Amino acid sequence: MSSFQGPATVVDGPQIETVQSSSALNPGSGQNVAELHAAATIVDGLQINNWDRGVLEELRAGGISGVNATCAVWEGPADTLKAIGDWYQLAVQNPDLMVLAQNSQDIRQAKLDQRVAVLLGFQNTSSFGDDFRLVEVFHKLGVKVAQLTYNIQNLVGGACYEPEDSGLTRFGRTIVSEMNRVGMLIDLSHVGNRTSLDAVEASIAPVAITHSNPTWFVENPRNKPDEVIRAVTDKGGMLGCCLYPLVIGGKKTTLEQFCQMIARLVDDLGPGRVGLGSDCTRNWDNEYVGWLRNGRWQPPGEHKAAWPEWPEWFVGPEDFPRLTDGLVKVGLDEKTIRGVLGENWLSLFDDVFPGRKI
Repeated sequence: MSSFQGPATVVDGPQIETVQSSSALNPGSGQNVAELHAAATIVDGLQINNWDRGVLEELRAGGISGVNATCAVWEGPADTLKAIGDWYQLAVQNPDLMVLAQNSQDIRQAKLDQRVAVLLGFQNTSSFGDDFRLVEVFHKLGVKVAQLTYNIQNLVGGACYEPEDSGLTRFGRTIVSEMNRVGMLIDLSHVGNRTSLDAVEASIAPVAITHSNPTWFVENPRNKPDEVIRAVTDKGGMLGCCLYPLVIGGKKTTLEQFCQMIARLVDDLGPGRVGLGSDCTRNWDNEYVGWLRNGRWQPPGEHKAAWPEWPEWFVGPEDFPRLTDGLVKVGLDEKTIRGVLGENWLSLFDDVFPGRKI
């Protein structure tokens, strides 16, 4: 694990600094955590569940009003259309639980209606094939977020597990420009560091890392070094702190350690630049995690893929109230907590979704 200056606590997994946010509440304020959670508009920067009514009910039980829901990873254009069709059907079948969102206002309204507003998202640009025009096509169908790469090199650029990052390609620059124009948020979570920096530079709109953590917390290719995080946030973008076990240091990592990481990020980056991106994987079997890791680009390995074990304090969307409790206990004030829980995502969506004149 990488080290950093200042007193640190080294544990099984994350390395954290014991911090008290400069925006901290008085611990004796008697803040009602349940009331705070109920009043907040909660937005999850990414979930990749096997969606059905039961999963939607888990989100509502956790108080989530908006979510970036992955509808494609390795799929090409035709299979992606089928996946979006499935979402349309799920919305028709569950109008009391969900709505397909087009903007931040749909999420705010879903909060009032006690429903979940779903922003469709891609975790790869394979859905665009080699045709930049499909960015607008899928945007019109409701896709509002797209990650540039997923773990391996593609036509757009390099990914986080490639031994050498190619940087953003010429096609990638076209895709970035087209996403800016139509108002689709660029996600850099699984993207290589060089390609990420290139994308930040090329984009005229803020971009996001929807579901990663800093490498100073856990050294992992899926997490991001300060150089990338600061490049994103200095241009108005955000980091969505991720709960997936591999990027928090495993199931032994505590809620306090995770929330201390958020408190330090708030102090380092500013309270408006930090959110949550749980990367929840509800309702899948182990076959699907094998598909995520291998796609069609390599055969399955000798060892069967399996999901990692989540920490007991967070196993799914119903556990979001525990995050609110943890953020209060590390001393963040109410406004900052509301921002981290969802208001910061809404502000970013307000900025990006209207699009840019190219």
